[in-house]
Amino acid sequence: MALLPTVDFAGTSGILAQVPDMAGRDKSLSVWDYGAKRGVDRLLRLFDELDVTASWLVAGSVAVEHAQLVRRIHAAGHEIGNLGAAAEDFGALTLAAQTASFRQAQTALIDSAGVVPVGFRSAFGNWAPGFTEVLRQAGVRWSSSWRGDDRPYLHPGSGAAAPPLVELPLHYELEDEPFFAFNLYPPVPPGQSRIAPYRDVLANWQQDLAGFHRLGLLLPLRLHPEIIGTAGRIDVLREFLTAALGFGDIWIATGSELAAWWSQNHQANEPDHPVDLFAALHAAPDSR
Repeated sequence: MALLPTVDFAGTSGILAQVPDMAGRDKSLSVWDYGAKRGVDRLLRLFDELDVTASWLVAGSVAVEHAQLVRRIHAAGHEIGNLGAAAEDFGALTLAAQTASFRQAQTALIDSAGVVPVGFRSAFGNWAPGFTEVLRQAGVRWSSSWRGDDRPYLHPGSGAAAPPLVELPLHYELEDEPFFAFNLYPPVPPGQSRIAPYRDVLANWQQDLAGFHRLGLLLPLRLHPEIIGTAGRIDVLREFLTAALGFGDIWIATGSELAAWWSQNHQANEPDHPVDLFAALHAAPDSR
């Protein structure tokens, strides 16, 4: 199996995209600013301690506000990917606005880290028809935005005018946010249904690790420095990664490494893959 550690570094842009009412509420926003203050350093120390390389998806706003921190992440050997200009909900944007957000973030990341990102994540998982081609033409080789599988797959149209765009699909249960995100007011999440017990979350992740290992799948871990980077939760991640390393035969890889391997060994998706069926349906909606 393969394990893909990813970190979404969106700062306060991430929560403002979800809850616009958070604007101007400095106390609440400080919860999401904690990542830059403390969480990033804890993650970098842990990754260095375990010799793990991660893919960091960084918002353009963070690349501008915390340029030195982004340079440190890159200098530590981690991959830098594009999270949009402000981790926006692409499902609420036109194709033109999505393209502008991507390009703005790309420019900011090049300026801050001195590297051209080849990975992308839509923070909310959506994008408009045509945006896949925007990514490919910009040299992006992988996305970790969509879901629907536990193996990588190729986005429709890949391989024609530009190299393929490989999707490294996510799973909600393999993220920290659904278990730990919390703010009293405005309420995040609505209904105030968590924080989950740390041991339960670790047990869940370890159960998935065992299952993904048994079946030879891709396990994508989606983390946030302001969430997993607290003094207590960082040890949840330490125990999980230590367990993964203990198997001895798990490939812990970056998005670029995984996409390169998959595209070299797979020229097409398996027949009737859902992503291809969805694309065909979208291209001819009246054919139903």
